[in-house]
Amino acid sequence: MPASPSTARAINDRLALRLLQQEGPLTAGQLKQLTGLSRPTVADLVERLTASGLITVVGESGEQRRGPNARLYGIVAGRAHLAALDVRTEGVFVLVSDLVGRVLAEGSAPIGGDTGTGPAVEQAVTAVERTVKEAQAAAAPPPEGVSAWGRLHTVGIGAPGLVDPATGDLRDSGGLPAWHRRLAAALQERLPEARVRVENETNLAALAEQREGAARDRDTFVLLWLGHGVGAAVVLDGTLRRGASGGTGEIGFLPVPGTPVLPSATDCDGGFHSLAGAAAIARLAVEHGLPAAGPADGPGVAVVVRTAVARATDPDGGPAGASAERFLDALAGRIAIGAASVVSILDPGCVVLGGEIGQAGGAVLAERVAERLRRMSPLATEVRAGHLGGGAVLRGALLTARDRAQDELFAPADR
Repeated sequence: MPASPSTARAINDRLALRLLQQEGPLTAGQLKQLTGLSRPTVADLVERLTASGLITVVGESGEQRRGPNARLYGIVAGRAHLAALDVRTEGVFVLVSDLVGRVLAEGSAPIGGDTGTGPAVEQAVTAVERTVKEAQAAAAPPPEGVSAWGRLHTVGIGAPGLVDPATGDLRDSGGLPAWHRRLAAALQERLPEARVRVENETNLAALAEQREGAARDRDTFVLLWLGHGVGAAVVLDGTLRRGASGGTGEIGFLPVPGTPVLPSATDCDGGFHSLAGAAAIARLAVEHGLPAAGPADGPGVAVVVRTAVARATDPDGGPAGASAERFLDALAGRIAIGAASVVSILDPGCVVLGGEIGQAGGAVLAERVAERLRRMSPLATEVRAGHLGGGAVLRGALLTARDRAQDELFAPADR
């Protein structure tokens, strides 16, 4: 059935807004060229979107001819703010941006392991509120007569563990602090006008690598997270797959050879986590004569892996270089065990080594993992190092918050 005039207008408006979000400011002529719409139709949608406060004139193009055709239109970025959180065992990282993703403020709150649930939640929420206030102070002032300018619209949270696909709640997972599960509800209570959404951290990292990082040219791939713990995210035909219970990619629980025990439903010790988690990699490095990691977490072990790569690729590395080579070979063998299990089931064609450790290993580690996969599997699989490292979770949370906010704010009012 042909679209009604109002439906056609809504489709055209959304198309134009998406182009402005992706490409940045555009002239009416550029919108006409990119959308394929007629000049009168583009003029009408520009007028509608300007009147609704969604776009505004942000400058002029470099064309010599001045006038209406040279005006550059852009999204009204200050109309709403977005918050992104990366929730970790040892604390929370926060950033706040405007509607087009421009970061306005960043913050963090370290939370000790002996901190009670209530105080831990309070510290995390306070960090978010403080960062939001800093962003509002740093933002451009509202146009005259505009209210609710810079209001926090959406909060995206990336956290380890299972997110229930039916409720959106973070489920109880063995070994994770209780304050993780309380945080979303506490933020919703303190920030009642904002929409608070939780997503698994590895899933968010995969979305960020797909949009801005190593998987920009891939519709199907698996991201293997290598940080404090291990995890996997599965993107098939452009869609993130979460599974019936939200547990797709909980590869830390995968039973593997080389561990003394089997994992349990509440403890991933004995699973792939015991081979490729940060603490296990730190021990492997010491066994091969590399310096011990500071903290045996993702950032700490990433330093060790980066040092090993530098030594292994140094032509004058000597015995230290040889030890580093052996360490990277052993590490690649461990990673390949988990990757081969995923590849044999999903055949994704591409595995991205994400997280701080995957980024630190770079192409040197990725090539070693790929070589071992070729021995273990008949399925052709490219292995790439992630580009965004540990920052992928925050980027993914921000991108998700931006998408959800724009879906709501860009929805044209009934006409």
